[in-house]
Amino acid sequence: MTEVTDSPLGKSSEYTSEYDPALLYPIARVQSRQVLGLSQAPLPFTGEDVWTGFELSWLNLKGLPQVALIEFSLPCESPNIIESKSIKLYLNSYNQTRLASVGEVAERIARDFTAAAGTSVTVHVSALSDYQAVGSFDQAPWRAECIDGQDVTISEYSPNAELLSAATDACVEESLYSDLLKSNCPVTGQPDWASVWIRYRGNKLDRAGLLKYIVSFREHQDFHEHCVERIYCDIMARCQPQSLEVYARYTRRGGLDINPYRSSESKPLPAVRLVRQ
Repeated sequence: MTEVTDSPLGKSSEYTSEYDPALLYPIARVQSRQVLGLSQAPLPFTGEDVWTGFELSWLNLKGLPQVALIEFSLPCESPNIIESKSIKLYLNSYNQTRLASVGEVAERIARDFTAAAGTSVTVHVSALSDYQAVGSFDQAPWRAECIDGQDVTISEYSPNAELLSAATDACVEESLYSDLLKSNCPVTGQPDWASVWIRYRGNKLDRAGLLKYIVSFREHQDFHEHCVERIYCDIMARCQPQSLEVYARYTRRGGLDINPYRSSESKPLPAVRLVRQ
């Protein structure tokens, strides 16, 4: 089994500009899910990890550089995540690689990501001019309410599910978000910044407690995907909503952003790009 400490993250790396799929480094999801009491299957949620890459470039057959944006999605059921720095090194290996078309680029990347993740990975490569403009969680179709303006006193900066609670006499369906999610890389200790969107149906969540809970990740060290799964599992266990969705949009690092989504129901995920991304 691959270990986080053996990955290229947090280490000096040689950047190669010739195609090399061996640069991708898979990490088994089960290592972190065991902490949450989850086995690989069946999982108590569905979802995906939505990545965006802003530094994809290659040469056409005449040697002319091409540039594009790449979006790819790993199902949450995949046995492995792919370590982020290894993805950056892998995409960098296309810089001096000659390929005939955008389609060939996308097919090759999808094949390599699928091999690393252990399940089919969806890849889309697009021109810069085709990319969406910046949006917000308070706009359609998200229509969420920000909870960050509350007058609360914060004293805990490690995840504490006991901060979560819900009323027993008020059943609602609402969407909430916070721009105050921060966690830290488990290898380098570098900060990871995100906005987190939560939609649920069930007993009304205590907003002060929810905000305190989100902020409690501030000194926590874990990968983006695992933080979102912890948030999902803690809300589900403590508040027992009838349905639940948790989606975090993280600020990009090294030309990549990752945006994990977990849901109690299988549904399409609308596109959004936030101002810090």
